[in-house]
Amino acid sequence: MRCLTKILPPLTLSLLSTGMLWNQAMAETAYVSNEKDDTISIINLDTLEVTGTINVGERPRGIIFSHDKTRLYICASDSDTVQVMDLKDNRIIAQLPSGEDPEQFALHPDDRHLYIANENDAVVTVVDVKTQEVISQIDVGVEPEGMAVSPDGRWALSTSETTNMVHWIDTRTHEVVDNTLVDQRPRHVEFNKDGSIVWASSEIGGTVSIIDVSNRQISHKLNFQIRGIHPDKIQPVGIKLTDDGKYAFVALGPANHVAVVDAKTYEVLDYLLVGRRVWHMEFNSDQSRLLTTNGISGDVSVIDINRMKVIKSIKVGRYPWGIRIKP
Repeated sequence: MRCLTKILPPLTLSLLSTGMLWNQAMAETAYVSNEKDDTISIINLDTLEVTGTINVGERPRGIIFSHDKTRLYICASDSDTVQVMDLKDNRIIAQLPSGEDPEQFALHPDDRHLYIANENDAVVTVVDVKTQEVISQIDVGVEPEGMAVSPDGRWALSTSETTNMVHWIDTRTHEVVDNTLVDQRPRHVEFNKDGSIVWASSEIGGTVSIIDVSNRQISHKLNFQIRGIHPDKIQPVGIKLTDDGKYAFVALGPANHVAVVDAKTYEVLDYLLVGRRVWHMEFNSDQSRLLTTNGISGDVSVIDINRMKVIKSIKVGRYPWGIRIKP
């Protein structure tokens, strides 16, 4: 078994006001990981202002909630651990073994099994969050990053940036049973709501592959063109799909735009200008707004979905990467 975790120093919580926790409970709250500051920024979505900053492990990237949204899991990549934050008081309460350099992860519908991409080790580590034990390590391609678990819990998918594949892991056996070849440097993978389709972004390839889950084959491939922007700068990373199946949003990295895609016809409808080096995105609870993390400009853009317009830029920490929103 590989070395799975490091011991971290005590962590501290910085609040911008003594009433922050009470106000936060009254509004939707966004949590943003800042990989160069080793912090999580907290944003009140009523005021669209940062209300607090939490010190966490080194180079936080992927973040996700427990299914009941009482805990936030944090990939502290350079600390080689997954941290657990109790959202009642925004304090770190546990350090989970994670494998080396955890980057993205996905939680099984059972709310217990966490599938973690270990970029430096070319493995996916499976952790039982209840017992805080590693139950499996699965060999995948070189530089795994993207992770997703199907809505029915049948599949865990990992993308390998150097091998250029989506790996299909059977969650019952923890074995790779198939691989789908995609374009160069896949970074993110996202299931649609019913689990019938997977969207996989290829950063250097500049494309998004649409994969049919029934046969694990690519059925469509999206390309992007933005006037005045060189094709080499159009680098798809994060993907978000609306629950109604109407839209897909694709973060295009150093192109500084989010593509709006018709999720049924796969036509690119529009490009929305956001901050510099857009990484990942998240909807608020009614999907009326989409927030993006913009690494180089160090801010979060707020998109009004009804108007398809950016309405606000919120300054956070250095190199914001992951984002999750709690109702």
